[in-house]
Amino acid sequence: MNSNEHDFTTIVKSRRSANKFIPGVEIQDKELEEIFNLTKFAPSAFNLQHTHYVVVKDPALREQVYEAAAKQYKVRTASAVILVLGKRDAHKDAGAMNEGMLNLGVLSKQEYDQLVSDTIGFYENRGEAFMREEAIRSASLSAMQMMLIAKDRGWDTCPMIGFDPEAMRRLLNVPDNYEPVMLIAIGKEDTSSFRPRGYRKPVGEFVSYNRF
Repeated sequence: MNSNEHDFTTIVKSRRSANKFIPGVEIQDKELEEIFNLTKFAPSAFNLQHTHYVVVKDPALREQVYEAAAKQYKVRTASAVILVLGKRDAHKDAGAMNEGMLNLGVLSKQEYDQLVSDTIGFYENRGEAFMREEAIRSASLSAMQMMLIAKDRGWDTCPMIGFDPEAMRRLLNVPDNYEPVMLIAIGKEDTSSFRPRGYRKPVGEFVSYNRF
């Protein structure tokens, strides 16, 4: 355990959306690699792993991302800005994603073929809107896990929806079959203008048992 590691309850309670970052703090690629190496364990339907992250650290490109994100100051001061994408046609990867299980003998050829066929059919029968929703769902689960992992390692984050998805698509060469889901700014929070945490509903207001 290093000094940055805390118990899970502390991490959950201390993770907050950082509105302001300390400028000039660098985040190493190795650090990001370690964060993403844990992020990959997030759940996704049929283990299709729809999520793709585009990390922007280059200053000139960052400035363009800043423009496309309504000139939000946190984009300029963060150590990196990350575009979270969801792959709308991830079901087409079902064969590749399950090949390891086939090679290990966990799945027989017949089971493998059935699983691939069922997975593809499941999405194709439900159509485009469902595929898009699934891409967003998977990417959101992954992004939340990524932010908690980052906090555990001493980094602050802020998930953001205030950006022009089409401008971001052009800027970062995002393929057509990927859905921009959110931006995440990551860095060290500047707590000089720290605000109290916003109101949280009591459990009784947002949890029902058996029926709504």
